[in-house]
Amino acid sequence: MKKIILGLAAFAALGMASCDDFLNDNRYPMDEQVANPAFWSNPMNVQAELNGFYNIFSGYGNGSGLGWFYAKSLSDDQSFTDGFQDWEYTAVPASSAYWNDSYTYIRRANLLIEGVTSGTITGTEESDYIAQARLMRGYNYYLLVRYYGDVPLIKKALDPADTEELYGPRVNRDEVMDYALEDLKFAVENIGAESSKLTFSRDLARAIMSEVCLYEGTYSRYRTLDENGKAADETRAKAYLTEAANAAQPLLAKYPIGTGIASYEALYNSFRTVINANPEVIFTKNYDINTLKHSTVDYTSSSTPIRGITKDAFDNFLFVDGKPLALTGENKSDVATVDADGNYSISSVLAVRDARLSVITDPFIYYTGKQYARPNTMPMTSTTGYGVRKYWTSEMTYDDVTTANRNYTCAPLYWGAYVALNYAEAKAELGTLTDADLNETLNKLYARAGLPSNRTVADLNAMTDPANNMNVSNLIWEVRRCRRCELIMDNWIRYWDLVRWHQLEKLDNSKYPNILLGANITGMDVQISNVNGYIDAAFGHVRRYNKKHYFFPIPSTQMQLNIALTQNPGW
Repeated sequence: MKKIILGLAAFAALGMASCDDFLNDNRYPMDEQVANPAFWSNPMNVQAELNGFYNIFSGYGNGSGLGWFYAKSLSDDQSFTDGFQDWEYTAVPASSAYWNDSYTYIRRANLLIEGVTSGTITGTEESDYIAQARLMRGYNYYLLVRYYGDVPLIKKALDPADTEELYGPRVNRDEVMDYALEDLKFAVENIGAESSKLTFSRDLARAIMSEVCLYEGTYSRYRTLDENGKAADETRAKAYLTEAANAAQPLLAKYPIGTGIASYEALYNSFRTVINANPEVIFTKNYDINTLKHSTVDYTSSSTPIRGITKDAFDNFLFVDGKPLALTGENKSDVATVDADGNYSISSVLAVRDARLSVITDPFIYYTGKQYARPNTMPMTSTTGYGVRKYWTSEMTYDDVTTANRNYTCAPLYWGAYVALNYAEAKAELGTLTDADLNETLNKLYARAGLPSNRTVADLNAMTDPANNMNVSNLIWEVRRCRRCELIMDNWIRYWDLVRWHQLEKLDNSKYPNILLGANITGMDVQISNVNGYIDAAFGHVRRYNKKHYFFPIPSTQMQLNIALTQNPGW
């Protein structure tokens, strides 16, 4: 059966739009035909319904819309574009796509599971279809728990007579996550395809399972009664961390981390044929010049101020001697020099740092009043002085680079480095990370970044970085630091890492001002707001931490429709 590949027809066909509310998402059958067992006995119909799940993955966005790379800038890694970015929500919304979309996909999965079960498709083909639907149901329950904590748990496609489920209360998040894990396990065991960069496979299920279980394991370990009303649970943490490591381990050799810094860059700025041949890529969202396109390259290459990386993020990268800023013997200066064209060059600064920085940002500082243009870009400014080069390519024309909905580079969704970092962190949290594990994970990332790559667990345990402000061991701090560098601006990862580690207070710039400072502009020839010579990208605003931000507020319309729902604390 031919599948519609991820990124082209599946993403272009956005006709399966989400309903406006939870009740409508779960009350009615899709239509008379879909509810008919004969419909579900036709593999072409089943596959068409499965193809709708590919729209879940945002990637670089669709058309002129924003995706989950670069644009999700609420973190300590970036500063917002046209002003200060506060929390995702500062008031209770009437509705939310985060809620509506996930329940739409859960309903789709429940309908498909019940439909295929009622039809005439049997054996491994039936198990394959059900496993793909359960993969997406489990993934969407994970997203809902991540956003809201306790949520209604709907295990079947509802009709108007199912009032108990339709108007039921929120279910303990732990129970929902356990249910999601069972879905993911079933997917790993029953999806037909072992691997595929463009369609659902067992390897994708393993990669998703490594993400979900790492989230739940660390969340369970670090959560506190003060923040979410549920105590830390070491038994639960260890069980989920073990599941995370076990899911990731078979993928390490199968999707090896590429050698050389060019392989890091190629993950983010390749066209279809290149990324589909990349052995590190597990699952990708394809774009194409003739069909589906995006705007991420444009948003990082045109006249709209770029959401630049911060001083805090820049300082997080190691020096070429393998040591952090406080311990290095290399030149620590971050002051630019003026080149022959009058640009403020930081080439010498980047030369003694982790080579990934030279892929992530430009070799020049630029900001309002001092522009810079790469080949095939407009003159640009950055909120922090540091640009975002990571997604740009010189292989598209000027018009394609600088125009919304004209970009056709492809987005990695799951890949070797990401899974390797999941594995390394899970093992470090379990206290079972070995030198052999490091050689399969962090040491390969160090090598690609031009850093010493023969590190041992003892080495990392002995590296006491004064920047460690998370009250964790030297080893876990280094695993987290390496993860932050490798995955900067990728797939909304950093924000949710801070949530699961219970470090969301690190986004309070009144306590941690470096998270909204930018480049060193000491001695430069324009006046711009600065703090001790570093660009002040806070725009005069303060983002203060409140424990309520660990969860998004339940949309008010949902609570009006279902009086059994309760609001999250603080909202």
